[in-house]
Amino acid sequence: MDDEKMITLTTSDGEKLEFYVLEETRISGMNYLLVTDAGEDDEEGECYILKDRSNQDEEEAVYEFVEDDSEMDYLFNIFAELMEDMDVDLRK
Repeated sequence: MDDEKMITLTTSDGEKLEFYVLEETRISGMNYLLVTDAGEDDEEGECYILKDRSNQDEEEAVYEFVEDDSEMDYLFNIFAELMEDMDVDLRK
């Protein structure tokens, strides 16, 4: 994952979470990230889809985890299609 970028999220209680960005896309004016907690040497990890909830005037991005099942299914299919040529096995 050397060519992947990493982001650090800070939760509302101050906990820092680090994720590798696998893919990003924009749908209906909303930015989404597919991220993983798997490290460079890890073969498996959890994937999450984040929605950018930032306002244009904010210096730092504000992301939230996508939790709605229908939105998650829709986005999963899009990310799976975007990543079909990569060496990544996405499973629900």
